[in-house]
Amino acid sequence: MSLFGPLMGLAALGLIGAGFFWVIRAEYGLGWRWWYVFTAGGLALVLLSLALPAPILSGLLGIAGASIVWGSTELKAQADRAGRGWYPSNPRPKPNPPLWRFFSRFRPPRL
Repeated sequence: MSLFGPLMGLAALGLIGAGFFWVIRAEYGLGWRWWYVFTAGGLALVLLSLALPAPILSGLLGIAGASIVWGSTELKAQADRAGRGWYPSNPRPKPNPPLWRFFSRFRPPRL
């Protein structure tokens, strides 16, 4: 009997569940314009998971990276929800991410 599958399932549930919270906090503190930074970070974790020999650590990094990429597509939608009053909106100005002038040409991804 192997516990690997159920443990990875519980880890996926926890990491994806944490994604809901970080999307709300990231949009509140930074704004939706940081989507490409989170996408790049999530893709880096997925690529790093391919290089790890340990299956548990590789699986956890892959799940975390995919959850971050998925969450990065939700940042713009979260900004829309905050604008409608469904979530609190940060009254302070939000910082622009690095290279924002270049990435402002691209539309944020939506799933």
